[in-house]
Amino acid sequence: MTTVTSSAASLQAFDATTARWGRLTMIAGLLFALAGPAYLVLFSGLEVDQAKIWTALLAIAGTFGVLWFVEPLTYYPILGQASMYQAFMIGNISNKLLPSALIAQSAIGAKPGTRRGELAAVMAIGGAAMVHLVSLLILVGFLGTWLVSVVPPEVIAVVRTYILPSVLGAVLVQAVVSTRNLRVTIIAGVVAAAVVFLLVPAVPTLAFFGTAIAVITTAVLAWFLRGKSSPADPVESKPEDPADELTVDQA
Repeated sequence: MTTVTSSAASLQAFDATTARWGRLTMIAGLLFALAGPAYLVLFSGLEVDQAKIWTALLAIAGTFGVLWFVEPLTYYPILGQASMYQAFMIGNISNKLLPSALIAQSAIGAKPGTRRGELAAVMAIGGAAMVHLVSLLILVGFLGTWLVSVVPPEVIAVVRTYILPSVLGAVLVQAVVSTRNLRVTIIAGVVAAAVVFLLVPAVPTLAFFGTAIAVITTAVLAWFLRGKSSPADPVESKPEDPADELTVDQA
Protein backbone atom coordinates (compact mmCIF):
# COMPACT_ATOMS: atom_id res chain seq x y z
CA MET A 1 0.00 0.00 0.00
CA THR A 2 3.01 2.28 0.33
CA THR A 3 3.28 2.70 -3.44
CA VAL A 4 -0.42 3.51 -3.78
CA THR A 5 -0.27 6.08 -0.97
CA SER A 6 2.83 7.68 -2.47
CA SER A 7 1.15 7.90 -5.88
CA ALA A 8 -1.94 9.54 -4.38
CA ALA A 9 0.20 12.07 -2.55
CA SER A 10 2.16 12.82 -5.72
CA LEU A 11 -1.04 13.39 -7.68
CA GLN A 12 -2.38 15.71 -4.97
CA ALA A 13 0.86 17.68 -5.07
CA PHE A 14 0.61 17.79 -8.86
CA ASP A 15 -2.94 19.18 -8.67
CA ALA A 16 -1.95 21.80 -6.11
CA THR A 17 1.10 22.90 -8.10
CA THR A 18 -0.69 23.12 -11.44
CA ALA A 19 -3.62 24.98 -9.87
CA ARG A 20 -1.33 27.54 -8.21
CA TRP A 21 0.97 28.19 -11.14
CA GLY A 22 -1.82 27.81 -13.67
CA ARG A 23 -3.80 30.63 -12.09
CA LEU A 24 -0.74 32.84 -11.76
CA THR A 25 0.24 32.21 -15.38
CA MET A 26 -3.27 32.96 -16.65
CA ILE A 27 -3.39 36.19 -14.65
CA ALA A 28 0.01 37.21 -16.02
CA GLY A 29 -1.16 36.44 -19.55
CA LEU A 30 -4.29 38.50 -18.99
CA LEU A 31 -2.23 41.47 -17.81
CA PHE A 32 0.08 41.27 -20.82
CA ALA A 33 -2.92 40.98 -23.16
CA LEU A 34 -4.54 44.07 -21.65
CA ALA A 35 -1.32 46.10 -21.52
CA GLY A 36 -1.44 47.09 -25.20
CA PRO A 37 -5.10 48.21 -25.25
CA ALA A 38 -4.65 49.99 -21.91
CA TYR A 39 -1.70 51.93 -23.31
CA LEU A 40 -3.71 52.95 -26.38
CA VAL A 41 -6.65 54.09 -24.25
CA LEU A 42 -4.65 55.97 -21.61
CA PHE A 43 -1.57 57.36 -23.35
CA SER A 44 -1.95 57.31 -27.14
CA GLY A 45 -4.37 60.21 -27.50
CA LEU A 46 -6.94 58.20 -29.46
CA GLU A 47 -9.74 59.60 -27.29
CA VAL A 48 -11.37 56.26 -26.60
CA ASP A 49 -13.93 56.88 -23.88
CA GLN A 50 -15.67 54.41 -21.58
CA ALA A 51 -18.82 54.36 -23.67
CA LYS A 52 -16.93 53.06 -26.69
CA ILE A 53 -15.12 50.48 -24.58
CA TRP A 54 -18.35 49.14 -23.06
CA THR A 55 -20.07 49.15 -26.46
CA ALA A 56 -17.25 47.08 -27.95
CA LEU A 57 -17.26 44.72 -24.97
CA LEU A 58 -20.99 44.13 -25.23
CA ALA A 59 -20.74 43.55 -28.97
CA ILE A 60 -18.01 40.92 -28.46
CA ALA A 61 -19.86 39.32 -25.55
CA GLY A 62 -23.03 39.09 -27.60
CA THR A 63 -21.17 37.22 -30.32
CA PHE A 64 -18.69 35.07 -28.43
CA GLY A 65 -19.85 35.27 -24.81
CA VAL A 66 -21.56 31.90 -24.93
CA LEU A 67 -18.21 30.27 -25.75
CA TRP A 68 -16.78 31.59 -22.48
CA PHE A 69 -18.98 29.05 -20.72
CA VAL A 70 -19.38 26.31 -23.32
CA GLU A 71 -15.70 25.75 -24.10
CA PRO A 72 -14.52 25.11 -20.52
CA LEU A 73 -17.44 22.75 -19.91
CA THR A 74 -16.77 20.95 -23.19
CA TYR A 75 -13.00 20.59 -22.93
CA TYR A 76 -12.56 19.86 -19.22
CA PRO A 77 -13.84 16.24 -19.25
CA ILE A 78 -11.23 15.38 -21.89
CA LEU A 79 -8.27 17.54 -20.87
CA GLY A 80 -8.48 17.77 -17.09
CA GLN A 81 -7.34 20.58 -14.81
CA ALA A 82 -3.66 20.95 -15.74
CA SER A 83 -4.26 20.77 -19.49
CA MET A 84 -7.01 23.37 -19.30
CA TYR A 85 -4.49 25.97 -18.13
CA GLN A 86 -2.17 24.98 -20.96
CA ALA A 87 -4.89 24.96 -23.58
CA PHE A 88 -6.40 28.35 -22.83
CA MET A 89 -2.99 29.95 -22.62
CA ILE A 90 -1.81 28.47 -25.94
CA GLY A 91 -5.04 28.65 -27.97
CA ASN A 92 -6.17 26.73 -31.06
CA ILE A 93 -7.77 24.18 -28.77
CA SER A 94 -10.28 22.48 -31.05
CA ASN A 95 -8.07 22.22 -34.14
CA LYS A 96 -4.68 21.52 -32.52
CA LEU A 97 -4.54 20.78 -28.80
CA LEU A 98 -7.68 18.66 -28.44
CA PRO A 99 -6.73 16.34 -31.32
CA SER A 100 -3.24 15.96 -29.84
CA ALA A 101 -4.67 15.03 -26.44
CA LEU A 102 -7.12 12.52 -27.89
CA ILE A 103 -4.49 10.84 -30.01
CA ALA A 104 -2.10 10.58 -27.06
CA GLN A 105 -4.83 9.10 -24.86
CA SER A 106 -5.74 6.60 -27.55
CA ALA A 107 -2.10 5.63 -28.09
CA ILE A 108 -1.62 4.56 -24.47
CA GLY A 109 -5.16 3.28 -23.93
CA ALA A 110 -6.09 6.02 -21.46
CA LYS A 111 -9.75 6.92 -21.22
CA PRO A 112 -10.64 10.66 -21.23
CA GLY A 113 -11.59 11.87 -17.78
CA THR A 114 -9.17 9.57 -15.96
CA ARG A 115 -5.85 10.33 -14.32
CA ARG A 116 -3.86 8.67 -17.09
CA GLY A 117 -5.90 10.55 -19.65
CA GLU A 118 -5.17 13.86 -17.93
CA LEU A 119 -1.42 13.21 -17.76
CA ALA A 120 -1.39 12.09 -21.38
CA ALA A 121 -3.14 15.32 -22.37
CA VAL A 122 -0.55 17.39 -20.48
CA MET A 123 2.34 15.77 -22.32
CA ALA A 124 0.54 15.87 -25.69
CA ILE A 125 -0.27 19.57 -25.41
CA GLY A 126 3.32 20.35 -24.44
CA GLY A 127 4.54 18.42 -27.48
CA ALA A 128 2.01 20.09 -29.77
CA ALA A 129 3.07 23.54 -28.58
CA MET A 130 6.75 22.71 -29.15
CA VAL A 131 6.09 21.42 -32.67
CA HIS A 132 4.03 24.54 -33.40
CA LEU A 133 6.79 26.88 -32.24
CA VAL A 134 9.49 25.03 -34.17
CA SER A 135 7.39 24.97 -37.34
CA LEU A 136 6.67 28.69 -36.99
CA LEU A 137 10.35 29.40 -36.54
CA ILE A 138 11.28 27.47 -39.68
CA LEU A 139 8.30 28.00 -42.00
CA VAL A 140 7.56 31.61 -41.02
CA GLY A 141 10.69 32.96 -39.40
CA PHE A 142 13.27 31.56 -41.84
CA LEU A 143 11.28 30.89 -45.02
CA GLY A 144 8.59 33.54 -44.61
CA THR A 145 6.78 34.82 -47.68
CA TRP A 146 9.11 32.93 -50.04
CA LEU A 147 7.38 29.64 -49.22
CA VAL A 148 3.95 31.16 -49.85
CA SER A 149 5.11 32.59 -53.18
CA VAL A 150 6.19 29.19 -54.54
CA VAL A 151 3.02 27.34 -53.49
CA PRO A 152 0.45 27.24 -56.32
CA PRO A 153 -2.69 29.30 -55.62
CA GLU A 154 -4.83 26.22 -56.24
CA VAL A 155 -3.13 24.40 -53.37
CA ILE A 156 -3.64 27.35 -51.02
CA ALA A 157 -7.34 27.49 -51.95
CA VAL A 158 -7.76 23.77 -51.30
CA VAL A 159 -6.00 24.03 -47.96
CA ARG A 160 -8.18 26.93 -46.85
CA THR A 161 -11.34 25.11 -47.92
CA TYR A 162 -10.73 21.61 -46.61
CA ILE A 163 -8.08 21.67 -43.88
CA LEU A 164 -10.41 22.74 -41.05
CA PRO A 165 -13.17 20.20 -41.88
CA SER A 166 -10.49 17.51 -42.16
CA VAL A 167 -9.04 18.31 -38.75
CA LEU A 168 -12.41 18.58 -37.05
CA GLY A 169 -13.60 15.38 -38.72
CA ALA A 170 -10.56 13.53 -37.40
CA VAL A 171 -11.21 14.94 -33.92
CA LEU A 172 -14.82 13.77 -34.08
CA VAL A 173 -13.85 10.23 -35.09
CA GLN A 174 -11.12 10.09 -32.43
CA ALA A 175 -13.57 11.28 -29.76
CA VAL A 176 -16.11 8.63 -30.74
CA VAL A 177 -13.47 5.90 -30.67
CA SER A 178 -12.08 7.06 -27.33
CA THR A 179 -15.49 7.34 -25.66
CA ARG A 180 -16.78 3.96 -26.86
CA ASN A 181 -20.29 4.79 -25.75
CA LEU A 182 -22.81 4.11 -28.51
CA ARG A 183 -25.73 5.69 -26.65
CA VAL A 184 -23.97 9.02 -26.05
CA THR A 185 -22.57 9.04 -29.60
CA ILE A 186 -26.04 8.60 -31.12
CA ILE A 187 -27.51 11.27 -28.84
CA ALA A 188 -24.75 13.74 -29.73
CA GLY A 189 -25.11 13.07 -33.46
CA VAL A 190 -28.89 13.45 -33.45
CA VAL A 191 -28.79 16.64 -31.37
CA ALA A 192 -26.04 18.20 -33.50
CA ALA A 193 -27.89 17.38 -36.73
CA ALA A 194 -31.13 18.78 -35.33
CA VAL A 195 -29.44 22.02 -34.29
CA VAL A 196 -27.56 22.50 -37.58
CA PHE A 197 -30.26 21.43 -40.05
CA LEU A 198 -33.50 22.24 -38.22
CA LEU A 199 -33.13 24.75 -35.40
CA VAL A 200 -30.64 27.22 -36.89
CA PRO A 201 -32.35 27.43 -40.33
CA ALA A 202 -35.69 27.92 -38.59
CA VAL A 203 -34.35 30.52 -36.14
CA PRO A 204 -31.22 32.13 -37.67
CA THR A 205 -30.68 34.36 -34.64
CA LEU A 206 -29.69 31.25 -32.67
CA ALA A 207 -26.71 30.56 -34.95
CA PHE A 208 -24.22 32.01 -32.46
CA PHE A 209 -25.71 29.89 -29.68
CA GLY A 210 -25.83 26.67 -31.70
CA THR A 211 -22.77 25.17 -30.02
CA ALA A 212 -24.06 25.94 -26.54
CA ILE A 213 -27.50 24.54 -27.32
CA ALA A 214 -26.03 21.34 -28.77
CA VAL A 215 -23.61 20.78 -25.87
CA ILE A 216 -26.14 21.47 -23.10
CA THR A 217 -28.90 19.44 -24.77
CA THR A 218 -26.57 16.50 -25.36
CA ALA A 219 -25.35 16.56 -21.76
CA VAL A 220 -28.90 16.67 -20.37
CA LEU A 221 -30.20 13.90 -22.64
CA ALA A 222 -27.14 11.73 -22.03
CA TRP A 223 -27.71 12.07 -18.28
CA PHE A 224 -31.40 11.19 -18.32
CA LEU A 225 -31.01 8.44 -20.94
CA ARG A 226 -27.94 6.84 -19.37
CA GLY A 227 -27.88 3.15 -18.53
CA LYS A 228 -28.77 1.81 -15.12
CA SER A 229 -25.12 1.07 -14.32
CA SER A 230 -22.10 3.03 -15.52
CA PRO A 231 -18.72 1.40 -16.10
CA ALA A 232 -16.14 1.88 -13.42
CA ASP A 233 -13.20 4.17 -13.95
CA PRO A 234 -10.53 1.93 -15.48
CA VAL A 235 -7.79 3.88 -13.75
CA GLU A 236 -9.23 3.91 -10.26
CA SER A 237 -10.73 0.43 -10.16
CA LYS A 238 -8.51 -1.65 -12.39
CA PRO A 239 -4.99 -1.19 -13.76
CA GLU A 240 -4.91 -0.43 -17.46
CA ASP A 241 -1.54 -1.99 -18.25
CA PRO A 242 0.71 -4.74 -16.84
CA ALA A 243 3.09 -2.21 -15.28
CA ASP A 244 0.32 -0.71 -13.15
CA GLU A 245 -0.92 -4.14 -12.17
CA LEU A 246 2.59 -5.23 -11.13
CA THR A 247 3.04 -2.14 -8.97
CA VAL A 248 -0.25 -2.64 -7.17
CA ASP A 249 0.44 -6.34 -6.54
CA GLN A 250 3.88 -5.64 -5.15
CA ALA A 251 2.45 -2.99 -2.83
